[in-house]
Amino acid sequence: MKYFIITIDTEGDNLWRWKPGQEITTKNVRYLARFQELCSRYGFKPVWLSNWEMINDSSFVEFINKNVEMDSCELGMHLHAWNNPPFYELPRGEHSGAPYLIEYPREIMEAKLTAITEKMKEQFGYVPVTHRAGRWAMNQTYFELLYQYGYRIDCSYTPGISWRDSMGQTPDYAGPDYRDVSKKVQKIHGITEVPVTVERTHRMFLDCNKSWKSNVKTVLFGMAGQNIWLRPGRDNLKDMLWLIEKNRRGDGDYLMFMLHSSELMPGGSPTFRTEEEIEALYDKLQVLFDAIQTSYQGCTLKEYVRNHNTEEENRR
Repeated sequence: MKYFIITIDTEGDNLWRWKPGQEITTKNVRYLARFQELCSRYGFKPVWLSNWEMINDSSFVEFINKNVEMDSCELGMHLHAWNNPPFYELPRGEHSGAPYLIEYPREIMEAKLTAITEKMKEQFGYVPVTHRAGRWAMNQTYFELLYQYGYRIDCSYTPGISWRDSMGQTPDYAGPDYRDVSKKVQKIHGITEVPVTVERTHRMFLDCNKSWKSNVKTVLFGMAGQNIWLRPGRDNLKDMLWLIEKNRRGDGDYLMFMLHSSELMPGGSPTFRTEEEIEALYDKLQVLFDAIQTSYQGCTLKEYVRNHNTEEENRR
């Protein structure tokens, strides 16, 4: 049996353009029901990996409670260190980005995890078991703390991808390098790590309807090799269909999709800026889901780990 896992980084609007001191809005909550309904139509169950501003939005809490009660989705946790209390001033580098949680002293990491874990329990009545790090950044301390706070599943690893060019806030603090991490499910300090599905390829999909400059860029990327993952963009449908077929023929037992909640709203991201681009996204999603439905069973991350562990036990 192969499983299909949908993960949504559920966070404020267009955080790509957010600057410190600006308000973070959560208007994208109004656009989540359409995606949830599409998933349910195919028997898929999204995992809403939710951060601080979203779990403080009463409409979002109502949306999650309704769909969890219907067994249509899973609530997970997603932590953005820069707007998750308590606030702690880090040194700022010359070319700094948003801070990673792992840049903070251990006691501040603990305090931020305490804040969001307690807020989850207050808003939903329980603490979820699934987590993804903001900006993908994990280390051993983070894994240890997740286990301490009751989390049991993580999906932050992106095999084959380095985030070293994505700077943190403190001087010269670069993101994690996952080029050598395993694509397989593994245990790290008691946490089951389920990596995002990523495959490297030198394949090239040329399109006669595109400009010659666009096709030249495709050739150059293909020669260098590129990482393909199930993360919709404006122009990567063929890549994603290739990944689905490659995964279907391979030994792996799951396929993981990811998207940001704000990408479901016009203007909520740099990728899908207009209503027309959102409609084009949904057209692509239906093509993807049609291709996936024939060979995969939809499930949450919690369900996948339970099934995976059972099947591993049966093989012994």
